[in-house]
Amino acid sequence: MIPRPHYIKKIMPYMDAPFVKILTGIRRCGKSTIMKMLMEEIKQLGKAEDQLVYYSFDSLEHEDLRSAKTLFSHLKKQLCKNKKTYLFLDEIQEVESWEKVVNSLMSDCDVDIYVTGSNSRMMSSEISTYLTGRYVAFRIFPLSFSEYLSFRKGYAQISDPHEELASYLRLGGFPAVHLQAYTTEEAYTIVKDIYNSTIFTDIVKRSQIRKIDQLERIVKFAFDNVGNTFSAASVSKYLKSERRSIDNETVYNYLKKLESAYILHRCDRYDIQGKERLKTQEKFYLADSSLRYSVLGYSPDSTAAMLENLVYLELLRRDYQVHIGKLGNAEIDFIAAKQGNKIYVQVTQEIGSAKTEEREYGRLLDIRDNYPKYVLRADSFAGGNYEGIQTMHIADFLLSDSF
Repeated sequence: MIPRPHYIKKIMPYMDAPFVKILTGIRRCGKSTIMKMLMEEIKQLGKAEDQLVYYSFDSLEHEDLRSAKTLFSHLKKQLCKNKKTYLFLDEIQEVESWEKVVNSLMSDCDVDIYVTGSNSRMMSSEISTYLTGRYVAFRIFPLSFSEYLSFRKGYAQISDPHEELASYLRLGGFPAVHLQAYTTEEAYTIVKDIYNSTIFTDIVKRSQIRKIDQLERIVKFAFDNVGNTFSAASVSKYLKSERRSIDNETVYNYLKKLESAYILHRCDRYDIQGKERLKTQEKFYLADSSLRYSVLGYSPDSTAAMLENLVYLELLRRDYQVHIGKLGNAEIDFIAAKQGNKIYVQVTQEIGSAKTEEREYGRLLDIRDNYPKYVLRADSFAGGNYEGIQTMHIADFLLSDSF
């Protein structure tokens, strides 16, 4: 297993605390592996082998344990006597009413519980009802750029990070793609399988969707419009132009289901002058750039939007609350806030003219506060600051510890 210390460092401080540790994220982003890394960490602290109990509910081996009463009775028999048991329950959303099982174990037994799940039902009202104040959640993402470089070092010679960024953009960050040297076609075959299993298991099957072609058209519209603001109404209008009638509410429900499966991330807008969140014209970003290319194919025209997608995901990894900024008629790519701190970020593929330079920097200069401001770009430039605005290569920003 290739270490992912970022998550281990975040989760381990909660060991033995009276909280269920919930790891969520899109399928195949590495949750199960991180869970096994946690098990190894706990063993290193001197816990005995019989204190660690692991179940994967994705496996047919445990299909007969997918009812709450059966699972609760079974797990109670596995617990150690006179010492704490560490329970690791992988893909727990496959168990109906699993939150009742976990709540009962937390109340009645000496346990420390870790669970993973690939659907945001993991964070639904049922959890709020049964586990209020008794859980901490950790969002797991596909590999960051830094993690991607660590994985690639195992089978390839790493070039300059600026050059590696293009490969990371095209191949994405699903760990399975970077376990060995795959061709682009082989990598997209892996990603397409992840996409299909997520769509059909976490959305179509779970929600009993019959009009699968309708869902797939909405997926393709969202994938093709990363970085563009749009609404359910604009999707509905587009589909009607293709003689596919669909109402706004249905579009909204499909988008919500794609969010629930962590395929899409919704990013709303924030009015900087009015200091309020806006509920119209959101943007949607993908869980991983490779999803777009595996489903729609590669297009050079998509590079700018997908670079923006990379930066958005990195801000989320670092626990920022991220919004699109609205300043009059202008747009700031990202306002990212965390623990009272804030940064403003503009992302551009290149600055090839004075007009582009004025647009990218001018919007940030119009913001009258002293929070850090960045212009991130993927072309060659002479570095330095521009009237207090820091200019960075996107690769350097993704690897930086300074924000």
